[in-house]
Amino acid sequence: MSDPPARHLNLAGASNFRDLGGYVGQDGRTVRWRKLFRSNHLGHLTPSDTAVLRELGVKSAVDFRGKDERSEALCGVEEIETHSLPVEPTVVAALRAISASGRPANADDALEVMRDSYRGYVEHSTPRFRALFTHLLEDRAPLVIHCTAGKDRTGFACALILHTLGVDDEVIAEDYLLTNRFYRRDPSVSSDLSDDVRQVLGSVQPSFLAAAFETIDAGYGGLDNYLREGLGIGAAEREALRERYLDE
Repeated sequence: MSDPPARHLNLAGASNFRDLGGYVGQDGRTVRWRKLFRSNHLGHLTPSDTAVLRELGVKSAVDFRGKDERSEALCGVEEIETHSLPVEPTVVAALRAISASGRPANADDALEVMRDSYRGYVEHSTPRFRALFTHLLEDRAPLVIHCTAGKDRTGFACALILHTLGVDDEVIAEDYLLTNRFYRRDPSVSSDLSDDVRQVLGSVQPSFLAAAFETIDAGYGGLDNYLREGLGIGAAEREALRERYLDE
């Protein structure tokens, strides 16, 4: 029996580039390898990285970066069609506002601001995640989902995808936390913030994703209702996604 493909691809110019394949989904079927990838932004890919993406056959990118973020580092692979679904960042501005109020923002502030940003994905950006599933239903795979760091907006999106495919919640949580192994923080980002704050911003924690799911429960009465009412994924759409992205 051959070994499964590598989940993490160690690219020089991108961080945390991972395959969502290999997880057990609905009815014991497995999420297909080399169809769905996640990453940080693709604006600093090296020629060797570009060759890897071409070999993988990546033809689409779903980009959750805000307008200014995207303009600073556009994807340079001409074969990849980018679909911009901007979820504007709020975390650094919120922390700077705390510091401007008279005291430096600390790690506890950063934790709560991060949780609040995940709540905002549900409260303010559901149409963007709905559009993601539209792309998935149109079968643009192999595709890569990313934002700037590829850990928060991307992490929430990938958790939704894996849930839709029937992957167990504990496995989804484990996949989400793999970012803490593979994400390389950019030391130049937000240098006006303290080291302990930047440590929080450069990680993912279970309470972040939990904040989004608690907001879903409060607003929609559960994740399956959110998929149906918020994201437009009913029984037929869910089955179509499973047929497309799960092995037999």
